[in-house]
Amino acid sequence: MPFLIPSHAARPGDDPIFALNAEARARSLAGEPVINATVGALLDEEGKLAVLGGVAEALREVPSEVSAGYAPIAGPPAFLKAVVHDLLGDRPEAAWAVAAATPGGSGALRMAFGNFLEQGQAALTTSFFWGPYRTLADDSDRRLETFRMFDEHGKLDVGDFERKLHAQIEQQGRVLALLNSPCHNPTGYSFDDGEWDALVGVVAAVARRAPITLVLDVAYARYGATDLGRCIDRVLPLAGQALLLFTWSASKAFTAYGQRVGALVALEPDAGERQRLDNAFAYACRGTWSNCNAGGMAAVTRALTEPGLSARVERERGALKALLDRRVTRWNALAAPARLRYPRYDGGFFTTVFCDDAPAAAARLKAEGVFVVPLPGALRVALCSVAERDIPRLVDALARAVR
Repeated sequence: MPFLIPSHAARPGDDPIFALNAEARARSLAGEPVINATVGALLDEEGKLAVLGGVAEALREVPSEVSAGYAPIAGPPAFLKAVVHDLLGDRPEAAWAVAAATPGGSGALRMAFGNFLEQGQAALTTSFFWGPYRTLADDSDRRLETFRMFDEHGKLDVGDFERKLHAQIEQQGRVLALLNSPCHNPTGYSFDDGEWDALVGVVAAVARRAPITLVLDVAYARYGATDLGRCIDRVLPLAGQALLLFTWSASKAFTAYGQRVGALVALEPDAGERQRLDNAFAYACRGTWSNCNAGGMAAVTRALTEPGLSARVERERGALKALLDRRVTRWNALAAPARLRYPRYDGGFFTTVFCDDAPAAAARLKAEGVFVVPLPGALRVALCSVAERDIPRLVDALARAVR
């Protein structure tokens, strides 16, 4: 007798990336010289999870009565204030911020789907996107539509973005657009100043027709070549014309993946609307996860606000970024001469190699112990988990597999 509702009865039981990672780990443990370029976490040159020592120490020092207790539903005020400052610094627009704690960036995205789209409506994002965007939309009874990410010159296709904005307004009367930059997952692409300016111009013009909520997913931004603040300054003029949302995560920036510490931050100049947003966010928290990891938020708050600890974390993160940057440099030095086709890549956890038959190419690679993630029209390569010494073998295998 079937008990699941029909729309949920045929769902897959495991995330495909986690399944690939499990297979790669099993073959590695069996003694194979595996290159596992599937893991979405930064590993050191020996394949161990890279951890910021200052954050780990702060987690150990959280009093048991804090870590064992309930956090406030929307998150501790000190944590929320620290997150807003991490994003906006001393900019006057910080006074317009409304924030709520979420279980990682995924929770922030789920809250955005649930509050800014009706059931059955679709969010809009790039044609290459992080797979769980669709899962989060589907599980909340929303949908995901895309615009073409790259034009014929390899630049962000702002023209198609504009066309899809107008189409969604015609279809559903509102837009929730998800943009992941700097360090887009899965392509590694970071929008340049001209692309940001073009995006802002399009959103400002189209927002005169209907409500547009622009979500900036900045999960990987601290590892980018461009400072996050520079990108934020480009989009801040939209505040008051469109609703700006930021999905903030401690997973990558603080190597606190398992703590599930995140936040959704909205910028709205109207005080009445800010109160409505605050109420809706708190209600959504209570109706989904109730509250978040108290110990994790306490430790991250210290890492954001205590001068000595904050400086230590910045230094340690800088060392990890330098580690990743060396891999990016090595990749670019080898991949271009090997005639691999991939977007501009100057920082971040991932890059993507374009190919016509990604599943077949991924299967050929897996047969020789190289694991990547097949996508429609491309292979996602997680350089964050590949030692620099293995990049020549990785590039050589990819060049043979995609020909």
